[in-house]
Amino acid sequence: MNDASTPTQQRIYSVSHLNLEAQGLLEGGFPLIWVEAELSNLARPASGHLYLTLKDDRAEVKAAMFRNRNRLLRFEPRNGMQVLVRARVTLYIPRGSFQLVIEHMEEAGEGRLRREFEALRAKLQQEGLFATERKKPLPAMPRQIGVITSASGAAIRDILQVLARRCPQVPVLIYPAAVQGREAPAQLRAALTLANARDDCDLLILARGGGSLEDLQAFNDEQLVRDVAASRIPVISAVGHESDISLADLAADLRAPTPSAAAEQAAPDTGLLAERLAVARRRLARRMDQALAENRQRLETLTRRLVHPERALQQYAQRLDELAARLQRQWTHQMRMHRQHLGQLERRLVARNPAALLATHRRHLQGLEKRLAPPVRRQLAEHRRSLHQLGQRLHTASPLATLERGYSITLADDAVVTSVERLEPGTLLRTRLADGELESRVTQVLPAGEDND
Repeated sequence: MNDASTPTQQRIYSVSHLNLEAQGLLEGGFPLIWVEAELSNLARPASGHLYLTLKDDRAEVKAAMFRNRNRLLRFEPRNGMQVLVRARVTLYIPRGSFQLVIEHMEEAGEGRLRREFEALRAKLQQEGLFATERKKPLPAMPRQIGVITSASGAAIRDILQVLARRCPQVPVLIYPAAVQGREAPAQLRAALTLANARDDCDLLILARGGGSLEDLQAFNDEQLVRDVAASRIPVISAVGHESDISLADLAADLRAPTPSAAAEQAAPDTGLLAERLAVARRRLARRMDQALAENRQRLETLTRRLVHPERALQQYAQRLDELAARLQRQWTHQMRMHRQHLGQLERRLVARNPAALLATHRRHLQGLEKRLAPPVRRQLAEHRRSLHQLGQRLHTASPLATLERGYSITLADDAVVTSVERLEPGTLLRTRLADGELESRVTQVLPAGEDND
């Protein structure tokens, strides 16, 4: 028995048919795929299509990108460029060659990272993560500074050198973390979380040296950026050189162009601060001396204007003594005058001697005596009334009489209080009443017209 099949018993393919079915199998077996490779053998015929080879270090594949697709490119493809393409797997039937038909092409590596960077930046910016009003102020004089960076990198050496020069008394706590590579985002986030949990620093520096966008990619990690923005401790970000910008820089409370600049902004220059403090101390001393002199002069002026109640009473008492002395002198003078006149009459009576004349003169004398007594009494009564009125007026004007009517004198710092504008809650008051003094303290100042309930 012959097992060999004859051609008539088998399906015979033409080359074109074979290639067509192979094409169907390839296109049906592969969906649109992404391929990252190096671009080579780039050709640009007059048709506008692109023909090229995609390769890596071990293999290569032919590819084509037709005009309706390549006109959407945002860059100029060049041989040797790393690209990322989205393509269909197919077979070019006329030649039977395996190839890719490219639907989309973009730069691989940094170009892709840049687009991802810009897309994430736009997203976070729209959320308000980079808003100025969210940023926290930095402490003027931090008690301890935390540094999140590689423990062996140049960044930590630069930071420590600057801090030792500017502010050596401020301790520095290092939170070591990888600043590049796949593990870097997780380690940076863990260090930031630990620093916030320990809460023994009041300022954090997130730093690393310069590098490419790919080198700095750890600081563009979305969750790290969110953690930086949410940190309770203010964060200074100094990632790369001045021209490098990471998303962590934008989310931090302050962005420094370099790690050294971050250290400059984190701690004040104690030497310069000491100079400023000395100037401020001298200025304060001058102002205090001036204020003391002005207050002393004002106190002396008020002291001269203020009359103590005891002195006022002494002056009134002296005035009363003067009035009483004047009244006594007037009364004595008038009595002397009357006695002189009586003596003259007596002498005239003695000179005339006749009994009748004597009797007449005696009657006249009696009349004069009667006439003399009422005026003296009236004058004495008038003087007594005047003296009494002066005494009442003097008593009415006396501060002691005012106190006896229920009023009081309130003093603050030995000065009479005439307005509530001079008083503040907590001011010690001394109040003088008719029978003594009391001390009190202000708890509330209510200007006139306010409800005092």
